[in-house]
Amino acid sequence: MEFRDVNQQHVALDFKYDSDERDGDHVLALPIYKNQLLFTQHLIRGIEFPGGKRELGEKSETALKRELYEETGARFHHAYYIAQYKVFSQKGAFTKDVYVVMVDKIDSKTDYLETKGPILFNSIDDIPHHQKSYLLNDKAILKCVERMIELGFYQ
Repeated sequence: MEFRDVNQQHVALDFKYDSDERDGDHVLALPIYKNQLLFTQHLIRGIEFPGGKRELGEKSETALKRELYEETGARFHHAYYIAQYKVFSQKGAFTKDVYVVMVDKIDSKTDYLETKGPILFNSIDDIPHHQKSYLLNDKAILKCVERMIELGFYQ
């Protein structure tokens, strides 16, 4: 599926399966904890799903574990690879691997790096508009949330 994002950049979204190769430059977690969606509160952008850049030589799922723990303190045993999208901008293109993550526990931490830590909601719509990151209006992310629901991971 292809479309333009809010910045009029071309986006190509492909739904994936757990057996597909994961080779994105970035990772995005759609974490579920105790039947709620787990978000993080970025210091500048506001409330959003956790994620970030894969480091040189790092595997996608390793980056996912690292980013999720750094931003929320969440730990998990399994993540399901559900999508990959590529954004083409004037600065170049980047690719993001998207996972549904079943969180086992959340550790309390003193430092969540560039975020204020974990925050739980039942849906994106429950997040107060003035606290919501612009990324939660991103069509690629919203389509991935729809896929997560269609696959039966969340209701």
